[in-house]
Amino acid sequence: EKAIKEIPDIEHLYSFSRPGVSVIKVDVEQHVWMDTLPQIWDEMRKKIRDVIPQLPPGAGKPDISDDFNFVYGFVLALTGDGFSYAELENWADDIKRELDLIEGVSRAELWGIQDKVIYIDVSQKQMAERGLTFQDFVDTLGRQNMVVDAGSIDVQDKRLRVVPTGEFITPEDIGELFLHPSQGRTFNQAVAPITTDLQTTQAQRPTGAVGERPEVELIRIKDIAEVKAGYLEPPQSLMRTDGRPAVGVQIAARDDVNVVDVGKRLDQRLQEMMATMPVGMEITKVAWQSELVTESIVSFFTNLAGSVIIVLIVLTVPMGWRMGVIIGTGLVLTILGTFVGMTLFGYPFQRMSLGALIIAMGMMVDNSIVVADGIQVKINSGMDRVKAAIEAATNPAMALLGATLIAVMAFYPIFASRADAGEYCRSLFVVVGISLSLSWLLALVQTPLQCLSMLPDPKPAAEGEEEKDPFDTKFFNGYRKLLEFAIRQRWVFMGVMVGMLVAAIYGFGYVKQMFFPYASRNQIMVDFWFDEGTRIQDVVARTKAAEDKLMENELVTTVSSFFGKGPPRLYLPVDPELPYYQNYAEMIVNTESYKQVDPLIAEFEPWIKENYPDITTRVRKYGVGPSDTWKFEWQITGPAEADVAFLREIGEKGMAILRKEPRAKEIKTSLMNRREKIVPVYDQPRGRWAQVSRDDIGYATKRAYDGQQVGLYREGDDLYPILLRHQPEERHAAADNLDALQIKPVRASQAVPLAQVTKDIKTEYEEPFINRWDRRRTVTIQATPAWWSTYPDLKNHVYDEFMELMATLPPGYDIFMDGEDESQLDNQSSLTPGVLPAVIIMLFTMVALYSAFRPMLIIVCTIPFALIGVTVGLLVSGQPFGFLATLGAMSLSGMMIKNAIVLLDTVQEEIDAGKTRYEAIVRSGVTRLRPVCLAAATTVLALITLAPDVFWSAMAYTIMFGLTFGTMLTMFVVPVLYCIFFKVESPKTT
Repeated sequence: EKAIKEIPDIEHLYSFSRPGVSVIKVDVEQHVWMDTLPQIWDEMRKKIRDVIPQLPPGAGKPDISDDFNFVYGFVLALTGDGFSYAELENWADDIKRELDLIEGVSRAELWGIQDKVIYIDVSQKQMAERGLTFQDFVDTLGRQNMVVDAGSIDVQDKRLRVVPTGEFITPEDIGELFLHPSQGRTFNQAVAPITTDLQTTQAQRPTGAVGERPEVELIRIKDIAEVKAGYLEPPQSLMRTDGRPAVGVQIAARDDVNVVDVGKRLDQRLQEMMATMPVGMEITKVAWQSELVTESIVSFFTNLAGSVIIVLIVLTVPMGWRMGVIIGTGLVLTILGTFVGMTLFGYPFQRMSLGALIIAMGMMVDNSIVVADGIQVKINSGMDRVKAAIEAATNPAMALLGATLIAVMAFYPIFASRADAGEYCRSLFVVVGISLSLSWLLALVQTPLQCLSMLPDPKPAAEGEEEKDPFDTKFFNGYRKLLEFAIRQRWVFMGVMVGMLVAAIYGFGYVKQMFFPYASRNQIMVDFWFDEGTRIQDVVARTKAAEDKLMENELVTTVSSFFGKGPPRLYLPVDPELPYYQNYAEMIVNTESYKQVDPLIAEFEPWIKENYPDITTRVRKYGVGPSDTWKFEWQITGPAEADVAFLREIGEKGMAILRKEPRAKEIKTSLMNRREKIVPVYDQPRGRWAQVSRDDIGYATKRAYDGQQVGLYREGDDLYPILLRHQPEERHAAADNLDALQIKPVRASQAVPLAQVTKDIKTEYEEPFINRWDRRRTVTIQATPAWWSTYPDLKNHVYDEFMELMATLPPGYDIFMDGEDESQLDNQSSLTPGVLPAVIIMLFTMVALYSAFRPMLIIVCTIPFALIGVTVGLLVSGQPFGFLATLGAMSLSGMMIKNAIVLLDTVQEEIDAGKTRYEAIVRSGVTRLRPVCLAAATTVLALITLAPDVFWSAMAYTIMFGLTFGTMLTMFVVPVLYCIFFKVESPKTT
């Protein structure tokens, strides 16, 4: 930890230590992205390499896993009724090798493979009688299977290589080996009868002069022990799918390929392989990324097509089919051009880049609406068609360009953010920039040309009739009267608006807060934490009831269970549990549709709480974006050597606070429960007299049950440990007869029972883990908000009590927020560096457009009132305000600024034409009413297709309600503020 912390780009260290292993998880600073991570890992390797000599004797070499974030988007489960585990493994290995060759596949690996071992089950009584020690097995087996270079010999004109036999070919060969007891009896004292077979006798009886060395019995291993190939007991991890043992195959696609194409190739190869597999063997898809991506892409393009159709209908109804075709053509060309631009800039089709198109759709048509409407109005007023087209395109060109630049810059803070959310959402800025730039260019070139060819000439007025003002209608006259009234009562009007803003600010406090929404995956996760120390076999057995319950549910398609560690990382935002929890299990439950996820959770969650009341369980959905495993995760830290028992006590107090709060569920701490351990109390004097050391006791107790490695068995490229352990009946009775366990010191000729060299053999409770956060000991309090609450809501209701708890802590202890709180703070603060340049450019653009400050101040004063619509929209829809809603608010501000700029630009045109300021502001409001309302309507109605999407919903409602109210702001507040800032007097009425 000390060495790693010296690296400048390291943000946090989390360490987890338990007997036998320590794991350090490293969080790099938010500004470090994927492309620069390898440099960080290289520097880390150097730092760790330097401190290896300082590690204590017996510590293993550190293993650095720098692909923790590697995602296996395709996960299969291989099951088969009537097939052994070895057969499943062999077939899974064949599938892995074939799929690894598929074009576009980066990596294919197996999950849940059991460790193969060779067990030598021997009776400790036999070992004692034959004078055998653990070292005798090591000396024999450790050297027997080594790769030996025996050299070569010249025979006449040839050179022949010498190859001694004796290497293990099969596990049974191990049983044929002879042991040479280092402390055993002489041959004449041997218990076993002497065979008359000459070869055997010569093998067992080394010759030598009498008196030089005793004749020692050579003992064949299979005569005193059972040798068998098998799997490590207990297993480290297991997998089960739909209630049957399974082997997992996890496949990852390369970053630079189309994952949908890779999925099709994998499906095709699987179909070919399944035709050759035995009957009864099945392949189940646990996760299949290409299907999820295809579903998302199809859903998006369906939404996009629906949005385009809605926009065309909205434009056609009030403006006629010709205007609908003109503006619709520009919209389609803009979208197609954006696709080309995304390809050129290397931005693939994904959730954020495609969603940006719908976000920007209202702004895309706004440019064309302004130009086309201006051309139509000028033509209808009798102006020459070509002149009308030129003037309508060139007069607002700079205002539209400035408004477009401002709308794009509203998204710049996302692009400039170096946090996780910035990396996830940065394509928004690029795609919006491409689409709006194309829409401005097409509005100035394509739209006038189409208007010239498609718009009809106005019908000539009948003889004696005057030319009718196109804005002399009930609709426009009604708006004109309302606007004139608002201007006359400007202070009352603005007072009402300010009052509404204050109410909105107050009401915003009741809006739910959420960082990122849940993902629309048709899967849920179910976690089980049994008491620390629970055997994995018992975990497997007890979770069977939950599997059966889920498989009975008609909403469920498959259930895959993973024991001992978390499943493959099939989804980037989800951190799998470390592989050091024998008491942990996780289920991945698939449904037909993500719409079935909430009903399934509502049905299953109460059942699991009722049927597993003694353990911690959690039913959860997948998050999206920079999601956190635990939304509520607060760290309580103490000094480097803080008492873990005291930290546990504080953690219990923290959990007690949460248990009283109905908004919290699934409450636990990182320390889990204390567990028992067996403690042989070593008696130093007696141990020394018996020549028994602590090592001797450790070797004996490990050999008594788990087994101790005495050699390696090589099979092809694989190496399997050879473990020496006691026979089954002795292992099963090990706990009861531990005091009678025979300890055979290396230097002694006789074994002694464990009770002879210990004062007592007792059980004690111990802390299972030591957790550290940034090199300080810590206990992490973890919880999940109830389904009807959010993390900020839960935090607000327990914050004061936690602060009171912190006030009672001794100096050196602290409580601080991690989890979603830190993620949200980091990502929101990361927007700050981009806000300043964006605001400067936006303000400079507004000032430059008018060569004055007052128009800029009018626009700036108008934007805050959009909060009124945003608050109403979020409260009515029940959607939370989070990162996506923030993006919606940014987009909303860009739209409103754009409309205000064009309105004020029209005011200046009217003044230049000779109108007074009052006439100019009223006339500009009337002439801009239809384009502004149409642009708002197209945006609001286009977003209807996104509103049901769980990911985009909050942003959609933010823009829909905000822009609906923002249209009123543009058409009333901007003119009223203009009259206030420019001191425009209303004409006196009679």
